[in-house]
This record gives sequence, C-alpha cells and structure tokens, in this order.
Amino acid sequence: MTNLENLPNVNREQLHRPNHGRIAAKPLPHKPKILLLYGSLRERSYSRLVVEESARLLQALGAESKIFDPRGLPQPDTEDESHSKVKELRDLMIWSEGQVWCSPERHGSMTGIFKSQIDWVPLNLGGVRPTQGKTLAVMQVCGGSQSFNAVNQMRILGRWMRMVTIPNQSSVAKAFLEFEDNGRMKSSPFYNRIVDVMEELVKFTLAMRANKDYFVDRYSERVESAAQLSQRVNQRT
Repeated sequence: MTNLENLPNVNREQLHRPNHGRIAAKPLPHKPKILLLYGSLRERSYSRLVVEESARLLQALGAESKIFDPRGLPQPDTEDESHSKVKELRDLMIWSEGQVWCSPERHGSMTGIFKSQIDWVPLNLGGVRPTQGKTLAVMQVCGGSQSFNAVNQMRILGRWMRMVTIPNQSSVAKAFLEFEDNGRMKSSPFYNRIVDVMEELVKFTLAMRANKDYFVDRYSERVESAAQLSQRVNQRT
C-alpha cells in the first residue's frame, strides 16, 4: 500500500485495496433464490397479480421464487417475533438472495400493509443482517395515471436495509385495465417492462450472491472488530 503517509487517521492493516480478482463470477450450484412481497389484501390485488406474474417470469429465467402472503401478519409491536407469520417472513428473508417488492400507491405512498412487512425485519437478526447485500427490484401499481412515488420510497427503504437495488423498475398505470379476468397480465409495454426488471434482477443476483460477503465488507467494521479483538485479548483479569 502506498501514499498512506498522507492519511494519518487510517488504520493501515484494515485498509484493503479493491481487488478485481475477488469479484470474478463464481457460479453456485443452486438457482438464485428470490423472495417476492406485495402490499394489498384485496381479493383482487393487482400488486399480488404483478408479483405472481413476476414469479412465473423468474422461474422461466432460471430462478427459484417464493411469495410471502401478508395475510395474518400482525402490526409491528402488537406481537413478538415468536408469531408464526413473523417467523415465516424472517426465515424467508434469510433464505433469499434477491427480492421483489411491489406495492400499490395509496395517498402518494406505499401501503401500510407493505411497510409493516419491512418493519418486522430488523437490520440485525441473531448476529446476521438478513437483508444486507441482497439484490432488490422495486415495482408499483397505480389506480390512475402513472406515478413513481411508491418505487422512489421503496428505493430509500431498500438502501436503509442495505440492499443492492437494481437500476430498472416498473410502475403499472391504471392496473385494473392490464389484467384478464383470470388474473393473468395482458401483453403490453407495461408487461415488457416487468420482463426487463426480472431479467435484470436475475443478472444482478447471479453477480452478487457469490460475492456478497466481499461487497459488504467495510473498513469501519474491520477497524471496530480489530479494536474489539485487541481489547478482549489484552484485557486484564
């Protein structure tokens, strides 16, 4: 390492130069694991229909997909983490390597049903950060003209959860016109955009999942860990 004489506050042992060799593609033996969340409990929920269509696309693209059903999930702080739906959600968060979030836009925002699901997932769970480094695709459905309020808010939320949110996204305007009576999405530019998003999500997940530990390895945490180790080893009895 060179030029560190000009960085007196840097811990030289913990400053690692990024190494291209560490981020080469490393194929894993299992399919990419994608969790899908939606934000409405209506009998004909368009965010659920979008998620179901997305799950089919993900499977066609070579991924394994699971959809979480938010029915029965209690509001945050009304139950504890032993509740069966909370445990199911957290187990799926740990299982996943990538996620799809789709919410209706209600009053210019994501729905409370959707936000409650994320609020049940802590940043740290038993020493493991359940969402850190996982890929994320965000989508929304609109009752009227196209809007991007919900996806913009979900991007902020994904960043707070330390997820890698892909550049592409989808917003389906007048969603009630975009589905057949049987719940299947019609062919349209909106449908093609969802295909784009799922394709991009699988690509990012293939690149990230084997290298996640390297990408989320942080200087500040290495310094803290080294300091904690030193304190433990050198502590006086």
